[in-house]
Amino acid sequence: MKKRFVLWSLLGFGIYALLLGLYLFQWSEFGVPEAYKGTAADPETFMTPRELELTEEYSRYRYFLSFLGQPLEWLLYLGIMLMGASVVFKRFSEGVSRFSAIQIPIYVLLLSTISWFIMFPLDYIKRKLSLHYGISTQSFSSWMRDEIISFWIGFAIMALLITVLYKLMKWSQKRWWLYAWLLMIPFFVFMMYLQPVVIDPLYNDFTTLQDKQLEDKILTLADQADIPADRVYEVNMSEKTNSMNAYVNGIGSNLRIVLWDTTLNRLQEDEVLFIMAHEIGHYVMNHLYWNLIGAIVAAFFGLLFAYYLMNFAVSKCGRKWNFHKVSDIAGLPVLFLILSLLSFAASPIELAVSRQAEKAADEYAIQMTQDKEAAVGSFQELTVNGLSEVNPPALVKYLRYGHPTMMERIYMLEQYDHKKK
Repeated sequence: MKKRFVLWSLLGFGIYALLLGLYLFQWSEFGVPEAYKGTAADPETFMTPRELELTEEYSRYRYFLSFLGQPLEWLLYLGIMLMGASVVFKRFSEGVSRFSAIQIPIYVLLLSTISWFIMFPLDYIKRKLSLHYGISTQSFSSWMRDEIISFWIGFAIMALLITVLYKLMKWSQKRWWLYAWLLMIPFFVFMMYLQPVVIDPLYNDFTTLQDKQLEDKILTLADQADIPADRVYEVNMSEKTNSMNAYVNGIGSNLRIVLWDTTLNRLQEDEVLFIMAHEIGHYVMNHLYWNLIGAIVAAFFGLLFAYYLMNFAVSKCGRKWNFHKVSDIAGLPVLFLILSLLSFAASPIELAVSRQAEKAADEYAIQMTQDKEAAVGSFQELTVNGLSEVNPPALVKYLRYGHPTMMERIYMLEQYDHKKK
C-alpha cells in the first residue's frame, strides 16, 4: 500500500507538473489583445524589450511554482496518514504527557515541523527565482529569520486553535463545528486588531513617515474619508525586496496607514497619493469589514462541510488509517486535507469578489485624486518594478489573482475621462 502510494503520487504529480508546464510555457500566449495595442495598458509602450522578456520568463516560472504547492500539500497530508506517521506523532505526544492540553500542541509541533521541512525546498526555489530576477534583495539569514518567525507564530496559533477544537469534538460530537465557529468570530476580530501592532513589527521596522509634507497630504486624504489616523507609517522593505506596496489595516485604535519605503523611493508624490487613495477607498467602502464578514461566513460553511466529511472519512478510512473517531488527534491531517480542498474549491469565488473590491477601490482613487496621469504612471511603474505580467493566462487569473489584471486596471484608468463624459 505504501509503495503503491509513493509510485502513484510520483506518477500523478509528474503528469500534473508536465501538463502545467505545457500550459504555461507552450499553450499560453502572453501579451495583450489587439484592442489594447498602443494603449497605456500595452507593456510595449512603457517597458524595454529586455524588461518584456524578463517579465514573461519570470511570470511563467513564478506561476509554475505557485501551482505546484497546492497538490504537494495534499499529497503531504495523505502521505502522513498512509505511512502511519500520524499515529507515531500521537503515540509520541502521549508518551511525553498524560494531559491532552500538552499532547495536542506536541502533536501539532511534530506535524508542523515535518510539513515545513517537506515544503521548504519549494519555498527556497521560489526565493532563488525572486533573487535571480531582482525582485527580492533579502539575504538568506534574513529570509530564514522570517521563515522561523512565521513557523513559530503559525504553530502557536494553530496549537491553540486545534487544542480548543478537539476539546469541543470530545465535548459535543454533533455540534462541535458550530461551537468552534462561534469561537472563531471573536478570534478573527482579535487577530485583525492585533496584526498591525504585534505581528507585523516582528518582521519589519515601522517608523513614522519621514517626509512630513507627504504625510500631511496623505492625512488630508484620510481626513476626507473620515479615517481616524493621525500618522502614516513607513516600513523598511528595501532590505528585502524591490517590490512596492501600501496598505491600510487594523481596526479601532490599532488602524494603521502604511507605506513601504520602496514605494516612496520609486514613485512620484502624486503617484504615491493615488496609491494611498486606493487604499483609503478600501476603508471607505468597508472592505476591511467585508473581508472579516467573508472570513466568518467561509468559516461557517468550511466547518459545517468538514463535520460531514470527517464523519465520512472515519467510516470509510478510519480503521485503515488508525483513527477511529473524529476527536482522535491522529486524524488531524485528514481534517487539514479537507479544509485545504474546501479552501481551494472556494478560492475562485473569493478571488472574484476580491477583484471587484479592488476595481471599486481603483475607481474611488481616480475620482478622489482626478489625476489620470499619476494613476496610470503608478501602475505602469508597479508593473515594471515587479516584472508583473499585465495579461496572465486565464487559469492563473481565476485561481491566483485577487486583483484585476494590470491591463484591465491601466486601461480603465486611461479611459476615465471618456467614461466621465
